[in-house]
Amino acid sequence: MERKLPDWDNRTTWRGLMALLLVAGLAWIALSRVPREEITTRHDRPPQPQRGFPAPDLSLETLEGQTIALSDLRGQAVIINFWATWCPPCRAEMPALQKVYERYRDQGLTILAVNQQESNGRVADFTAQFGLTFPILMDRDGRVFARYRVTALPTTFFVDREGIIREVTIGGPMSEPFIESQVTALLGTTTARQEPEG
Repeated sequence: MERKLPDWDNRTTWRGLMALLLVAGLAWIALSRVPREEITTRHDRPPQPQRGFPAPDLSLETLEGQTIALSDLRGQAVIINFWATWCPPCRAEMPALQKVYERYRDQGLTILAVNQQESNGRVADFTAQFGLTFPILMDRDGRVFARYRVTALPTTFFVDREGIIREVTIGGPMSEPFIESQVTALLGTTTARQEPEG
């Protein structure tokens, strides 16, 4: 039995071509609206900051307008704490961070509290309420949050004197004993490394 092929007339062919062109045009318009820097491959993305690797450099302004760069703090143990005023665990762990900072800053501890794109007024009220004396850095465009791949608040990086990440804590609140144990490990390990061999 002979099979009959569909009868493709000019009208059917023309409609098919028009539909194809329409889809291609819509795809081109959609892609042309995406900024080129957002079209990246996996190889273009910075690596995930993790234990045992150097902490990505950061440079941000404080509430007072002073610029602080992580690279300028080489030789100190640094806690980088990503936070926001609306985050309950962030609020809960701030007093513990402040106490540990007061106890160890003379031994070489610095805390950089990186705020997530909030207004100066709101952050200033928060720091006054909690009596915070360590640097509060303003990540106004979210650039540093993106570089550190922060997906949850709070997120905290413990960085040794050589700029190497020794611990990462996602979530909270961290307790004062936990923070202190991390700090003493950072300071103790580094001090032991700097002692001359006998």
